[in-house]
Amino acid sequence: MTYGEGMTSFAALHHADAPLLLPNAWDHASAAALAAQGFAAIGTTSLGVAAAAGLLDGAAATREETLLLARRLGGGPFLLSVDAEGGFSDDPAQVAELARSLAAAGAVGINLEDGRADGSLAPAALHAAKIAAVKEAAPELFVNARTDTHWSGDGREAETTARLDAYQQAGADGVFVPGLSEPARITALLTGLDVPLNILYTPAGPSLAQLGDLGVRRVSLGSLLFRVALGAAVAAALDVRAGRPVTASAAGYAETQALTQALTKS
Repeated sequence: MTYGEGMTSFAALHHADAPLLLPNAWDHASAAALAAQGFAAIGTTSLGVAAAAGLLDGAAATREETLLLARRLGGGPFLLSVDAEGGFSDDPAQVAELARSLAAAGAVGINLEDGRADGSLAPAALHAAKIAAVKEAAPELFVNARTDTHWSGDGREAETTARLDAYQQAGADGVFVPGLSEPARITALLTGLDVPLNILYTPAGPSLAQLGDLGVRRVSLGSLLFRVALGAAVAAALDVRAGRPVTASAAGYAETQALTQALTKS
């Protein structure tokens, strides 16, 4: 499959009968394990990538780690979308260069967020400029434009709508509003969108099927899988220390070894 074909296939997944469930990997093994379960598209999680490297998420500190992971995973047997925080720069030209590198690595999508490490939001015009620069540099890359109004802002509908309007006009192929889970607010937001809406799954929020019924076209798991894996590892160690049996399931050694060959590029 060529890059252009991959991008077309990825965009089509946002218009299928059911919403695209996008699990997020943090390394080669997690991506290979998810691909083995039949997920046609897999994203990366910026928190997982950052935490694995001992760096802070959202602080524009993991550009090289993100590129390295994309080069390991891109062009494999699944469609790869990369969480690139805010593009690791406030210079649209540098963000565009990152996009070119990700596309060359085989990624078909990029996630760009307007939230900043200090809890503020980047100016909407600046984020729109980044989106436009990416679309010019790598027009076939699916740009999922994320606004953190429900995390870093006050969650006002007017602010969220204004930002999403600006991002759509700049060329975003989809928009992402993490922290939004109330069905009525999702429905209201959808009325003003011309591109697919991505929602972050939360265990306490609507199910995948319920989000699909509302009109959501993409559901991301974000850092959930990484955090579950981390919690399970600590729980297992505590069980052993306390003399309790380890009840969590674990992949076998040979099965895990096989993951190193699972994503061999064609």
